[in-house]
Amino acid sequence: MVHEMPKSHKGSSKMKSKPDKSRSDLDVNSYTRKPKRWGSRSIAHLPEEFLKRASEVGIVSEENSRSATYFQVDHSVTAEIVQNLFQDKIEVMSTKKALKKYRWFKDYWWKLINADTDKFTALAETRWDQGYFIRILEDQKVDFPLQACLFVSTDNLNQNVHNVVISEPGSEAQIITGCTVHPSVHRGLHVGVSEFYIKEDANLTFTMIHGWSQEFDSRPRSAAVIGDNGVFVSNYMCFKPVKSLQMYPVAYCRGVNSRVSFNNILYASEASYIDAGAKIVLQNEGSGGEIITRAIATDKAKVYARGFLQGEHGGSKAHLECRGLLLSDEAEIYAVPELLATSQGAELSHEAAVGKIAEEQIQYLMSRGFSEDEASSLIVRGFMDVSIFGLPKDLENSIKQMVDITAQRAL
Repeated sequence: MVHEMPKSHKGSSKMKSKPDKSRSDLDVNSYTRKPKRWGSRSIAHLPEEFLKRASEVGIVSEENSRSATYFQVDHSVTAEIVQNLFQDKIEVMSTKKALKKYRWFKDYWWKLINADTDKFTALAETRWDQGYFIRILEDQKVDFPLQACLFVSTDNLNQNVHNVVISEPGSEAQIITGCTVHPSVHRGLHVGVSEFYIKEDANLTFTMIHGWSQEFDSRPRSAAVIGDNGVFVSNYMCFKPVKSLQMYPVAYCRGVNSRVSFNNILYASEASYIDAGAKIVLQNEGSGGEIITRAIATDKAKVYARGFLQGEHGGSKAHLECRGLLLSDEAEIYAVPELLATSQGAELSHEAAVGKIAEEQIQYLMSRGFSEDEASSLIVRGFMDVSIFGLPKDLENSIKQMVDITAQRAL
């Protein structure tokens, strides 16, 4: 059985009024569409408060430590830079520029996601505010990570981006994406449509870090297709409060021996509402994947951790794992696993556990000389360990600092 991927459809006014399936139905017309215009410049020449916030989501101003940089402020593209050493290995530009430059690009545009899926995809199609195009050329191994930042500097802004990433056959790269806001931004809506094409023998690691604000809403919409022997690793991290976040990326393991991994670390605080999951569709011999989620909820936060494994080939295998840690009696975590096998021989498994910090763990660490608060902090740090993600050392160290701050704040 072969699962058909979505066909492209245009957005419509009807779709823009389609109710939001998450907790709160957002009025997409309540946000402003009139930001300040920003001209092109290097990251180092952006305002200091921009750089500080960007650094908190993994974006560095020292562009020489990255193979390429894309930076967008509100609706304006401010940087599209490829370092000289990588000019023949990768391409980075806005999707608007890519559509003008390449006639073939239309074959990748709205092919994995329907523009009329919901009001947010329709918004990204009808009120499109650029986004990045990243292409790793055939057989190119890019040693330095690429980075992209989607920044909101205008309060109550609606930002709708459409991103496309193409990993050509035999290529290998790592992309770091950070999404964040200016300190003066309290409310807003970010819609991010992202389509990933991982071709045969290609290997792509994509790490996304969100740093929104307490009254901000975010609606990522992502899909990927993986070819023969292709590997796609998607890491997602959220450490700051957000009013609502809803995402459910899907990966189609279409090729022989294609593989995908979704790794999520969620820290939900204040009154955050996070509905985050992933879906894997296994369509060929040897295809496999995993969805690993670590969720912490404190204060009055609510987290829905979803996962869907669909085995359409007898020689496929996947695993789903969710672990939740409650730090407040008013917080809630829902683990929602789904398994669907439509072919004899598909192997799908899941495990889930949600609870508070175990008292015996606290007692053990206290017996080793730690205070109760120190013991609790150590457990939270270990729960959010990112060392298994294989990130660049500078990014891993930066995330560990965020984890340390988060662990202290959690107590």
